[in-house]
Amino acid sequence: MNAFKTLSVAMLKGFLRDKVTLFFTFLFPLMFLVIFGLILRDVGADKTRIAVVGDGPIVSALRDSGALELEPYNDESSAVQKVKDGDLPAALIVRGQQLDVRFAQSDQVKSATVLGIINGFVDKANLAATGQPPTFTFAAEKVEDASLKPIQYLTPGILSWGVAVSAVFGSALTLVSWRRKQVLRRIRLAPVSTGSVLSSRILVSAGVALVQGVTFIGIASLPVFGLKLSGQWWLAIPLLLLGTVAFFALGMLVGAFAKTEEAASAAANIVVLPMAFLSGTFFPVDQAPAWLQTVSKIFPLRHMNDGMLDVLVRGKGIEALAMPAAILVGFSLVVGFVASRVFKWEE
Repeated sequence: MNAFKTLSVAMLKGFLRDKVTLFFTFLFPLMFLVIFGLILRDVGADKTRIAVVGDGPIVSALRDSGALELEPYNDESSAVQKVKDGDLPAALIVRGQQLDVRFAQSDQVKSATVLGIINGFVDKANLAATGQPPTFTFAAEKVEDASLKPIQYLTPGILSWGVAVSAVFGSALTLVSWRRKQVLRRIRLAPVSTGSVLSSRILVSAGVALVQGVTFIGIASLPVFGLKLSGQWWLAIPLLLLGTVAFFALGMLVGAFAKTEEAASAAANIVVLPMAFLSGTFFPVDQAPAWLQTVSKIFPLRHMNDGMLDVLVRGKGIEALAMPAAILVGFSLVVGFVASRVFKWEE
């Protein structure tokens, strides 16, 4: 127990003295959280703005509904020129009961949105003109709480990525550095078990992961970002710990093969960075091609992201932990076993 405590304190002090490690553990992921949080916080708040020439019941209905922001023009040529210049996605030209829409093919998303909205109002007006009741009715309702913001989907992914970076780099660089400085050799000759060495390093990594969780969620909860936790958010704690162990094992495997700190850092980047992109850390992986979604499921970070999203944002309970926890535990056991077989005490 004394050896375990001494090793844990020594590793913690070494971590706190390493400014580069502190930067990549806390500041580097936080930079992404702050930048993307500021960029995406107003996504969906702005209405699509179009040019309008003329007036009529359809224009009045559009203006009253607030579905589109209408910018009036006196002549058709000026309105169409704004579309050609790329300043507006579409122009609505009203000629009595005839409505023409001139839209920009280059902005297909906004153009499709505008066409859908205008077509819906035209269909509704035509039905009202017949005096017949509608045969079919349509209702839409949000499944999620109306207060949800992009930051609530961004925070779980970046937090999981930050934990992965910390655990992989921490274990890989520590192992390589200690091997090169013959610290591992001296530990092996000392009356200290291998379990004490590994458990003390895992303890430090787990503590760092919890501090990351508190820091990231605390910053994301500031009014400028507006993160709101829902449901049993505290269930994220076991996911953080299981993720730490899984990525610690991955870092041990990287460190077992790397000869220098530079090589370990490069190898860790090659492993972690592509995994972050393929696991939906920076963008919704559900929007990726089907084959890419299938590939992403082999990465533990994908399942950790999904689990964190479920318990922090979607308000799910402990049942949401079953699949991510099982995959993280299985990954830890398999990769940890491989790392133990190729582990080297000396160069």
